[in-house]
Amino acid sequence: MRPADEADAGGDPPTPRFRPNDPRYRFVRRRLIAGATFVVVAIWIFSLVSSGGARRRPAVAATHTGSTAAVGPSAAATTTAAAAEQTREDQAVQTALGYTAYVTSGSASKREIALTFDDGPGPYTPQIVGILKRHKVPATFFVVGRSVKDFGAYLPSELSAGFVLGDHTQDHEAMAALSRKDQTAQLVDQAADIEHYGAPFPDLFRPPYGSFNETTLSITKKLKMLTILWTIDTNDFAQPGVKKIVSAVLVGAKPGAIVLMHDAGGTRTQTIQALPTIIKALRKRGYTLVTVPRLLADDPPLVAAQVPPKGLSGG
Repeated sequence: MRPADEADAGGDPPTPRFRPNDPRYRFVRRRLIAGATFVVVAIWIFSLVSSGGARRRPAVAATHTGSTAAVGPSAAATTTAAAAEQTREDQAVQTALGYTAYVTSGSASKREIALTFDDGPGPYTPQIVGILKRHKVPATFFVVGRSVKDFGAYLPSELSAGFVLGDHTQDHEAMAALSRKDQTAQLVDQAADIEHYGAPFPDLFRPPYGSFNETTLSITKKLKMLTILWTIDTNDFAQPGVKKIVSAVLVGAKPGAIVLMHDAGGTRTQTIQALPTIIKALRKRGYTLVTVPRLLADDPPLVAAQVPPKGLSGG
């Protein structure tokens, strides 16, 4: 007997079901999808805030040689050594975060200098990356999330070269002027955007305009991000001339220094012209050029030496 016959015979009526073209069906479906999306996003943000996310940087040797199973013993050893070095650098960042909220330099115990670039990626980023690759110079890039929409395709080449990507917020906002909720969004949204291009959740943060406050440092600590300021500001964003950019670096150069430059946010032809001269001059003086994590691992910062640069709008 069919269900309809059962109902006609006096049994319980069948449970009504929505058809796909029924407006009630479409309403319920939209509510279910919206609810599921909210839950997924909430879980993702909670996992980032509670654990700091997956922070592993792609091993450079593995990127160039493929998996260790398909290469010879020498390449496998190189990949293993690269992974060990990466672990050492990651641990150095978290160790520093355990006793200081921000870093302006290393301890000056080694002749190492870190070159850093803000505001990218942008149209000039490939030229700067090309110069660094040709000269075999590791560097650290503090990326703006909104720029990834148009220039995100440049990020994989930075990662494959062993460069480190840090967080420079989603919209290049002055953090000290924002609420806690908005500051958190600026950091987490940027991290989500660069993740699409293979970057791990960043453990380094540089505040736009040097603007930060106690709320910023509270959030970055929770996200396990170390705030990276600088020792030398080249002022290259103002395009003061190639000679002045070079001079700013060479005059301020000292062991443990962190140099601030830009690969986007405006015309960067002067930075591009100055960069080879800066690299050659620093090496001639006996400096080794490293990423910020490598600097922290080789030359751990001293708390007493971490004095914020003049002119910061935060504190």
